[in-house]
Amino acid sequence: MTGTLVVTNDFPPRAGGIESLVENLVRRLPGRVVVHTRRHPALAAAQRELDAELAALGVVVVRDPRTLLLPTPALAARVSATAREHGCDRAWFGAAAPLGLLAPALRRAGVRRTVATTHGHEVWWARLPGSRAALRAVAARNDVLTVLGPATGAPITAALPHALRPRVTTLSPGVDPSAFGRPQDDDGARALREEWGLAGRPVLLCVSRLVARKGQDVLLRALPAVQGAVPGTALVLVGEGPRRRQLERLADDLGLRRGPGGDVVVTGRLPHGQLAAAHAAADVFAMPCRDRLAGLETEGLGICFLEAAASGRPVVVGRSGGAPDAVRDGETGLLVDGTDPAAVAAAAASLLGDPARARALGAAGQRWVRSQWGWDERAARLAQLLEL
Repeated sequence: MTGTLVVTNDFPPRAGGIESLVENLVRRLPGRVVVHTRRHPALAAAQRELDAELAALGVVVVRDPRTLLLPTPALAARVSATAREHGCDRAWFGAAAPLGLLAPALRRAGVRRTVATTHGHEVWWARLPGSRAALRAVAARNDVLTVLGPATGAPITAALPHALRPRVTTLSPGVDPSAFGRPQDDDGARALREEWGLAGRPVLLCVSRLVARKGQDVLLRALPAVQGAVPGTALVLVGEGPRRRQLERLADDLGLRRGPGGDVVVTGRLPHGQLAAAHAAADVFAMPCRDRLAGLETEGLGICFLEAAASGRPVVVGRSGGAPDAVRDGETGLLVDGTDPAAVAAAAASLLGDPARARALGAAGQRWVRSQWGWDERAARLAQLLEL
């Protein structure tokens, strides 16, 4: 009987785009699925709850003793033992670099076919000589190397020898349209607006980890200009991350009022079940992501943009990595220079100040996501690549 071993650092309860992709595909893969991933001691309760939920679906989650998985001989031995114990003959590396280097060890453990999935960070692996060699080794050791789309796929493919390029194919993220698309007068949306103290006000929403390249700092710098054009606009930042205190200090320095009823509401991480309500409570979604470190840090694609579109919200998206693949500029949202607060402000204000246009772009995005970006189709594609 075929079984699939998923080897990944990126798995809930930690939040993120890669984590969302891996979890959603794991839930939909056919046959036996075993996930070998790291522990999250700081999120122990959420980890236990998630692992129990997946176990009820027949998915086994093996939490490694380590809190970070690296392709060492010791980890190779542990993941090989997991493969043998559960009879796995297929393997999927949820993030190709660097764990895809473990493929030969898994073949010795009885795995017959392997797929490794790249994201945004493999773009910088492709651009630096030392890491480029490692990326080539990952491609050489696996049967298939997937890319998220054209924007990130081009530099990754170009870094490979011609003989390995036929192994590259697309496996993009998706979204569950049925989980989003609530009306703005939905009870959950109204409750969040009341909790945030923003009833009746224009709301600009960003859902993302609070890290530099996601552009929350640019949103804060843009907000006064947005408020000048569309009075009363509030910015809601959903998510956690190492930049939270720095962002809160920036808001204070800009004279923005923080907290319920203020100019800026920083919610922290919301349970996944509340994300749909958060999108429904907003008028426009914005994440002016940007490349950093001379292009070595870049956006992979941006599931958050797809979730916003599935919710019927227009998006303001920074031109970074694969983010443009998740928006049709001028049709489902607006592409901007994510380093330019004035450009971000102009785009956001143009949508907040023209509700009819915002609704039209949001509806177009919702139709596009529902027809092109379903998780079930992505899971079927991965199953095909694994030859399940």
